[in-house]
Amino acid sequence: MLNLVEISLNQFCIPFRRLDGTMSLAARDRAVKDFNTDPEVTVMLMSLKAGNLGLNMVAACHVILLDLWWNPTTEDQAVDRAHRIGQTRPVTVTRITIKDTVEDRILSLQDEKRKMVASAFGEDQGGSSATRLTVEDLRYLFMI
Repeated sequence: MLNLVEISLNQFCIPFRRLDGTMSLAARDRAVKDFNTDPEVTVMLMSLKAGNLGLNMVAACHVILLDLWWNPTTEDQAVDRAHRIGQTRPVTVTRITIKDTVEDRILSLQDEKRKMVASAFGEDQGGSSATRLTVEDLRYLFMI
């Protein structure tokens, strides 16, 4: 998905940096530094897994999620990179999904996972704190 977005950004001459799991730590650090300090760089393309921990992205005020993840905490951690101490602007988060696809079921599964976590922390009545993707979850996602 990042490759597809990158094509459009290049086509419209929009400066961006990219951060994904194939990059060295030095390249990742350089991309984050450029995004946070260079006012010309207004877009950061980032994979969820590469961008979910340990980054400070306070230069970001819009987060757009293109590929959903079954575990909502993975997405939450990635979004939280823009909500760090030092953020002075409101942050808008948008999830782009396609109706009647596996994405709808992922959103439903995320909702169930959030309810389980709320229950585990006493924010809801009853329930367990399952955090792993179960066989039943997979059957639901792929309608088998």
